[in-house]
Amino acid sequence: MKSALTRFRSFRSVAATAAALLAVSAAGCTSAPEPPDQQSPSTQSPAATDVRIAAVGDMNGVKNYAPDSPPGRNGAAITRLVQNNDIDAFLGLGDFQYDTAYCDDYVNYWTPLWGGTMPKLYWVSAPNHDWQPGHNEDLDNFMNGQCPGSPEKAAINQQRGFIGNGEPYSKDFGNWHFAFLSSAHWRYNPTQARALTTWLDNDLAAAKAAGKHLAVAYHEPYFTSNTNEHERAADHKPWIDVMWKHRVRLTLSGSQHNYERSCPVNNADQCVSDGMTAFQVSTGGIDLRSFTSSPSYIVKRFSDTHGFLRMTLRDDGSFDWNFVPTSGSGTDAGTRSAP
Repeated sequence: MKSALTRFRSFRSVAATAAALLAVSAAGCTSAPEPPDQQSPSTQSPAATDVRIAAVGDMNGVKNYAPDSPPGRNGAAITRLVQNNDIDAFLGLGDFQYDTAYCDDYVNYWTPLWGGTMPKLYWVSAPNHDWQPGHNEDLDNFMNGQCPGSPEKAAINQQRGFIGNGEPYSKDFGNWHFAFLSSAHWRYNPTQARALTTWLDNDLAAAKAAGKHLAVAYHEPYFTSNTNEHERAADHKPWIDVMWKHRVRLTLSGSQHNYERSCPVNNADQCVSDGMTAFQVSTGGIDLRSFTSSPSYIVKRFSDTHGFLRMTLRDDGSFDWNFVPTSGSGTDAGTRSAP
């Protein structure tokens, strides 16, 4: 278990460790103008280079361990995909355990429902349910198998070792390069958030030069409808500008307690052929929220269904998506063509 000093240093050292993190990151993607999202799922057979992922955030309620709850059904469904080797990665998009989670909460409540996803779990920490400096700081310990009663490590920790709350990292999946960022910095330390912008710029530039297709996962969405609780994360705009600069093809976020998909969108909220398709998937099991605005760049959304997103990322930069409902009837499926 790391000390309070180590936690503090982890939070303060993102900019200083950027070069080292870049060295263990794999490199990124070229892009060219592309057609907009197509609305029918691909019939193409899976290939050896395809990457299959599941993704969702906002997972488990306070002291919930009921298998038949919405979190329980989602956790069981994704666990089956992991056990059957039907996915290559599960992306946990933040807010793993509510309301304020410590080691005992992850072990006693999240683990019985979602622990089977750990062998393929890649995670980002969110404010404030996952991580608030000086308050709840146990998520990174849990993911590294350091919480008493839960020795298993998440997939990324098995590969990289300890990753502190808020530390950025990147990972190649086939011909795709993902950057993982913690939105908590914008809330708790904007100076570090701006340092992360430089890290992201360098990381995506290297990945693009290596011919990878680019994706970014972070918790609080920029391309989103308002709810009574949250508006868009406008302070994230420097990250969005960098994503657009390098022509990131897709983003994955959570936070809103509903589901949304954008058109391919640029950093000026315009639907463009070479924009990023933004998925906001916060339907892991927490109570859902209605929308209070209707941005023009959002082309599909619903707030009455729990479930998770499945995607197949292809070597040529095309991808398929399918929202899998586990409690409710909302669906979304389609294909984005190769650049």
